[in-house]
Parts: sequence; structure tokens; C-alpha cells
Amino acid sequence: MFLLMVVIFILGYTAIALEHPIKVEKAASALLTGSILWALYALFSEQILSLNLSPSWTETRELAQSFIENIKPKMGNLEFVTSSYQHTVDMVQHQQEFVKSELGHHLIEIAEILFFLFGAMTIVETIDQSQGFKIITDRIKTTSKVKLLWILGFLTFFMSAALDNLTTTIVMVALLRKLISDKGTRWFFASIIVIAANAGGAWSPIGDVTTIMLWIGGQVTTIPIITRVILPSLVSMIIPLTILSFMLKGKVTRPEADESSHDFTSQKERTFILILGIACLINVPIFKSITHLPPYVGMLLGLGILWLTTEIMHRNKSDEAKKRLYIFNILKKVDTPTIFFFLGILIAVASLQSAGQLAVTSRWLDENLGSIYTINLAIGALSAIVDNVPLVAGAMGMYPIASPELLELSANPEYLANFMQDGLFWEFLAYCAGTGGSMLIIGSAAGVAAMGLERIDFIWYMKKISWLAVIGYLSGAGTYWLQVQIIGMH
Repeated sequence: MFLLMVVIFILGYTAIALEHPIKVEKAASALLTGSILWALYALFSEQILSLNLSPSWTETRELAQSFIENIKPKMGNLEFVTSSYQHTVDMVQHQQEFVKSELGHHLIEIAEILFFLFGAMTIVETIDQSQGFKIITDRIKTTSKVKLLWILGFLTFFMSAALDNLTTTIVMVALLRKLISDKGTRWFFASIIVIAANAGGAWSPIGDVTTIMLWIGGQVTTIPIITRVILPSLVSMIIPLTILSFMLKGKVTRPEADESSHDFTSQKERTFILILGIACLINVPIFKSITHLPPYVGMLLGLGILWLTTEIMHRNKSDEAKKRLYIFNILKKVDTPTIFFFLGILIAVASLQSAGQLAVTSRWLDENLGSIYTINLAIGALSAIVDNVPLVAGAMGMYPIASPELLELSANPEYLANFMQDGLFWEFLAYCAGTGGSMLIIGSAAGVAAMGLERIDFIWYMKKISWLAVIGYLSGAGTYWLQVQIIGMH
């Protein structure tokens, strides 16, 4: 059953990739895949967990054993047992309880991502319905495909570092719809936005969820990750942009102006909603840094502020205006299938993480790829197929931060230095995990969002964009390696 779970995941992944040929909505395939994997895990938990390949199962079992042998006897005749430890013991005795506990644990993390996504999409849709993006699109005069490519690429790159790659992608795709009418051309630009957003998120401590994990975990600090990874990240975007500059010819066709809401919002109102909406998005990483709460709380705070503001701003307008501008009605326009697609993909990957398939992959990398560069390049390539969050989490668990004391005692201090805080391994991991997901459309949160919002075909992306992302990824990696050789970073 352990291998059958992998087979089911591959079949589900294939169904998502072939969404257009088989004419089955990818959200349905993702939800089916995730649900079936957890059902198999629950039904055959004893068989799967008996392989002892699940890190969380091993940790739970060791904790229970330690409690039974060392803690409980010291409590004398007291029958009281701390509920959390008793629950741990129960989970060891009943594997199905462990699986349910694991599902609950992963669901918390997944819900945080979904609430974040739902909040961001609602804010962006509210700005769009108020025609706030018209303020920006009116200032982008060029219709040249090449010029527009570079403008949007760099705008996305730096926005992603300030916001994050997922939020930036949602915002930029909304902008694209105001700038380009042709679907095929818009797919090209949306794909470049994915590459630029992932590249921009890799060098910023708050730009990508994996970089945030490394930043919070203490593996990297702010100034070194910015100064050492920004150049490779920039190269990974510039190379695909340069190649596409020779391929894209002509001008884009702008969509016909939507005059339906001109009577509903004034120029001042549109400008105010745009500024307030962007401010709410920018506030998310600031809110997280101050409160140390998950990002979705800051996103919901921003949505609440925007919601209250628009209710007050439009309360004296006509019923027709309220129907268009009130967030209560805008919620109906939010792309719900994309939310369900995210849910299905994330619970599917979570099952493989919990059962141990991802841990097996991590150990194989460690045993067969000796260099920090090849290990991280492989992790980046894998992140195009599997979510990069569990891959980075696995790497963080496999390689603890090396201390100066441990360095002095090591037989190979030069190699171990790569795993110190701000070591080469962690910085290169941030780059590879952040940009590697661009190689496939569902390899990153930004790609999944763009695929859902624009209905980008998986096969089309593989044929037209994947090779560009691979060249950019390897070019950035080579830039980092040269940087190390020339500057001698350690």
C-alpha cells in the first residue's frame, strides 16, 4: 500500500496535467487524489506504519515509549496522566488515531494557506470591481509585447519580494486581464509572471513560504539572504525574459474598456481603493513580523478593513452599485474551484509526507548526492513536482544548524560550515526551492494560482515555458556557484 499511494498520486497528477484533453476539471482530480490517498492511509495504517518510514510516527512512538518507561513510574500511585501524553500513548496503540491526528495537524497548515489565498483573491477582486487597477493600466501605455514583458517581469520580481509570490501573482494576473485580450498571449505573460514571482520570492525573507520557514528557523538571516541570493534570482528571471524577447513579436491587443462601472466609482474612489487594497496586502508581512501570528490573520485583518471601508463608502449608492461594489456580492465572483484545487493538491502531498514517502526521497538524496549543490538542485527539481514546503521542512530536519562548537569537533569542518547559520547550503536551498517550482505550472503556489485563474493548460506550459524555466533555474544556480568562487562566501 505504501507504493500504491505513490501510484495513486502519479495517476492523480497525470489527470491534472491532462485536464484539457480528458475534459475533467483539475479541482475534481485533485480532490479525488487527496481523499483517496488519506483513505488508503487510514485503512491500511498498520501495514504502512509498520515499515517505520514515517518520521512523525517514529517521533510519536519514541515519545510514548519515553513516557511509559521514564515519566509514568515516577508519578507513584497517582492515576492522573497528562492528557496530551495519554493521547500520544493511545495513538501508538491505535494507528488509525495517529492518522486522524496527522490529518488534523496538516489540515491546520492547509487551512492557513486557503484562508490566506481566499482573503488575497477577495481583496484583489474588490480592487478590480472598483476599477482600481485602471489607475495602473492607464499608465502602461506601451502595447509592444517585448516592452510589456520586461515591465511586468521586473514589477512582479520586486513586488514578490515585498508581498509574497502568491499574492503578487494574483494581483498581476488581474492586471494582465486589463492589458491583454488574447488568451494565448496572456498565457505567455502569466507564465513569465510565475517565473518572476518565484524568483522575486527566493531572495526575500518574506517573499516565499520556504524562505520564511528558513528565516523563522534561524537558518538564514535578513541581510545575507538578500545580498547573496538576489543576483542569482535576478538571473533566473532575466534569462527567460531575454530568450522570449526574440520569440515574441508585434503588439498586444487591449481588451475593450468596461464602462459598466464608471458611474459607480469616481477617480478618487478608485485611487483610494487601490491604495487601501495594496496597503492591506503589504501589511501582511509587517503584521506577521510584529505579532508572530500566521500570515492569514494579517490577510483577514486587511480584508476586514477593506470590507468595512467599502460598506461605509458605498452605503448611499444605488442598489445596482451596491450589487457590484459590496464585498458581500464580490465574494460570489471569487474563483472557488482554485481554492478546492489547492485543497486537493495540499492534502495529497500531506499524505505522502505523513506516510513517509517524502522522507524516503530525502534520505535517498542525502545518501546518493554528496555535494550541497547537487542535493539542492535535486530538491529544486523535485519541488516542480511535489510541494516545496515539505521538501524544505525535510531538509531542515535532516540537517540541523551547525554550531561553532560542533565545527571545532568535526573531522570535516569545511563541509560542516556549509550548514551553519547563513551557510551556503541554506542560501542555495532558498534559491533552489523558490525558483525550481517554476519548471512545472503546479510546482509552486504562484503557478497553481495562475493555472487556476487563467485556466492555463499543463501540457501547454510544459511545451512552451518549462524549458525556459529550466534554463533560468540552471543559469541562476551557476551564478550562485560563480559568486561563491569569486567572492569566497562562507
